[in-house]
Amino acid sequence: MATAVHPASPLQNQKVKRFRGPGKKKNKKKKVEEGSAEHILQLDVKRVLNGKTCDQVPYERFQEIEVSIQYLSSSGDGIGLVNDDSYAVVVPFTLPGDKVHAKLHFLTETYALADFLDVIEPSKERDNSLIRCKYFAKCGGCQYQMLEYSKQLEQKRNVIIKAFEYFSHLQPGQLCEIGPTESSPMEYNYRTKITPHFDVPRGGIPEGTDLVIGFQEKGRRRVFDIEECSIATKCINESMPSIFAATQAKKSEYKRGATILLRDVFDENNEHKVETDHKAVVKEVFGKFTFKFPAGAFFQNNNSILPKFTSFVHSQLFNSFGDEKFEAPKYLVDAYCGSGLFSITCSEGFQSVIGVEISSDSVAYAKTNAEANGIKNAEYLVGEAEKIFAKIETPAAETAMIIDPPRKGCDTAFLDQLLTYSPARVVYISCNVHTQARDISYILNHELGKDYKINDVRGFDLFPQSHHVESVLTFTKCKNEQASA
Repeated sequence: MATAVHPASPLQNQKVKRFRGPGKKKNKKKKVEEGSAEHILQLDVKRVLNGKTCDQVPYERFQEIEVSIQYLSSSGDGIGLVNDDSYAVVVPFTLPGDKVHAKLHFLTETYALADFLDVIEPSKERDNSLIRCKYFAKCGGCQYQMLEYSKQLEQKRNVIIKAFEYFSHLQPGQLCEIGPTESSPMEYNYRTKITPHFDVPRGGIPEGTDLVIGFQEKGRRRVFDIEECSIATKCINESMPSIFAATQAKKSEYKRGATILLRDVFDENNEHKVETDHKAVVKEVFGKFTFKFPAGAFFQNNNSILPKFTSFVHSQLFNSFGDEKFEAPKYLVDAYCGSGLFSITCSEGFQSVIGVEISSDSVAYAKTNAEANGIKNAEYLVGEAEKIFAKIETPAAETAMIIDPPRKGCDTAFLDQLLTYSPARVVYISCNVHTQARDISYILNHELGKDYKINDVRGFDLFPQSHHVESVLTFTKCKNEQASA
């Protein structure tokens, strides 16, 4: 039996020389992680340069230049070409068509990272009247506040298209058309969790000095003060001054920097409150569903889109996609089930639902949440990573599966187990479409995955104003003649 491997990206192992100025020692280059932000930027730069190279870096560090932006990267930064289009300059908070002042702070052989200084000539797509945050162009949290929301959705669809070009290595016809990106009902004040932080210098906080509490400045390893966050919920913004003041009152107790959790949750009367204790058990409510979990644990941070998001995932499990011979699955397996978000919201219509997690704590919360939501057909199992499906006994041909891995995607051990089990349908949810594209390549190019067919791929905008996009990919095991059609 042949075993497929992830094809190496052309830039994944490329050595990137970093230049800190004439006569300066070059830093030792660590390996770039596949699917990381740095890796994707390298791929975007290669795409824009289109084979052109320069003999030497045309600028020095800290030099200020003018650059015309021609391309929007997957990370939301603008890219312009200089030196007869042989060298790229990456400038945040810019759009194609902008001509800007920029200050270079990091140089490589093929591109430079720059600070955005100001706009000389604006792009026709730039609308600064849309900006609602006084820290925009300083804070690294948002990239698109100057861009009309419908165009943000188009850009996120383009990110998905490029991700599959870069990583999927699929043959023509194997990938369906990428669907439109689904919008968020709220474009601002949607984020239910933020984590501002502060640093403490060696020796402690000097007398008469306050902590600088906020977010990391774009392109810098330093924190700047904030008083509000335009994408955080109103409840978080209203609570921020008192929480920051309480932290300042204890500043002498801190010997090192720390992160402050601000999580908008529901109290027992279903009123909003902000929780700061990572270990506290909190409640989230959306639609007809209620979930409890530790405040510091992962849970989707835009509950305004969760009804639409979870309903879509549920509908994909039963979507025939025009196949008259399609037989609806009877059983559902939710891998990476966490505290039960998808296994609970997608349980209707199945004879049984099984949630699998390697974390026993998450399984305990999933059981509690299923009971609280009146879900009678779900059970939850603690699975070992090397044999995650060992306890699954439902017939694979009648079973659908949801997978929602972390940003790094699925490892080959998990994918091999999925292929061996061979469920009839899979809905793959990903917060990193680049590793999702890599993983679907592994599946479809594997001997055991040759009968799978991609039915649908589209993004959901869980984080408006930012470059992030959640991708939902549905694929189905077909008969041989269908798979080859």
